[in-house]
Amino acid sequence: MDKYRTKLAETSKPTVETLTVASAPADASTLWPSYHAIAEGVALTKELVTEPANIIYPESFVERCKHLAELGVEISVLDDKDMAALGMGALLGVAQGSRRPARLLVMKWGGTGGSQERPVALVGKGVTFDTGGISIKPAAGMEDMKWDMGGAGAVAGAMKALAGRKAKAYVVGVCGLVENMPDGNAQRPGDIVTSMSGQTIEVLNTDAEGRLVLCDALHWVQEKYNPEYIVDLATLTGAIIVSLGSEYAGLFSNSDELADKLTAAGKASGDPLWRFPLSKAYDKMIDSPIADMKNIGGKGAGSITAAQFLGRFIKDGVKWAHLDIAGTVWADKAGPLWDKGATGFGVRLLDRFVADNFEG
Repeated sequence: MDKYRTKLAETSKPTVETLTVASAPADASTLWPSYHAIAEGVALTKELVTEPANIIYPESFVERCKHLAELGVEISVLDDKDMAALGMGALLGVAQGSRRPARLLVMKWGGTGGSQERPVALVGKGVTFDTGGISIKPAAGMEDMKWDMGGAGAVAGAMKALAGRKAKAYVVGVCGLVENMPDGNAQRPGDIVTSMSGQTIEVLNTDAEGRLVLCDALHWVQEKYNPEYIVDLATLTGAIIVSLGSEYAGLFSNSDELADKLTAAGKASGDPLWRFPLSKAYDKMIDSPIADMKNIGGKGAGSITAAQFLGRFIKDGVKWAHLDIAGTVWADKAGPLWDKGATGFGVRLLDRFVADNFEG
């Protein structure tokens, strides 16, 4: 992205003006629109993730996604007053330290004409900037936290890809959008908040905020749309980077079937996943003595206890997967499909997952 650079060296300016594909297969003209749509979705995700936090915040994120309506996506938005009326105390607790009001962005693609009764739900963490709140992060590297909305960015890009290629599937994308700041009204360590589900949470660390955003978004989408499958994406934990570096995203699921489908889609798309365990042994690590749960566990298994936290908001019978993409949304060096910076991780994965399992 060079839109903010006022001067560019000649060697940094684009030189390719046209590209001709020679000896293309006979069906290239039918294949091109689909791949073009996916590329456009990836481009949207990279744009959202790359923009600085003074440009992309909850309200402007919504504005950047409104053009999806031109592709047939139904867009609706819940503001902070709407969410307060619904009891989303966990999500709003994260946002209360910022002057930027929270938003819940909902993007609905009904590509089956009603034949698919229950949608696939995609839910993204959209913390447009994360200072850590009162549990403030170290200054060094904090500028990277502009990409803490990478999960929401991936959901928006995937919805654009699906709509752009007219996917024959019913998919709902939900982005929980907040900014986590440490002002005089900010949430404090030790506060107890009540989620939309009615479950109470002891907030021991305000930098473990993504799970507070996601839990209300996950509960809301189940109440509103009754999905059979839910996939959430989030730059949730630094622990997943310790485990996997930047090569794989972490996969957690209550369904072997869903985990296998996502793993296969990851291999096919080039957005690879590695599965981690969930179990009641880890679940005990987030029990609180004065609330239903606390928002952090002990010193170990940080990515797993974060997933266990989210699992408490999934209804019986719903197949759910959580993708911790903290290590894969941003690259320190160029790769085959991205320059240094935003990778667009998750768009190709979600598009392939939908194409292989819901489009017949």
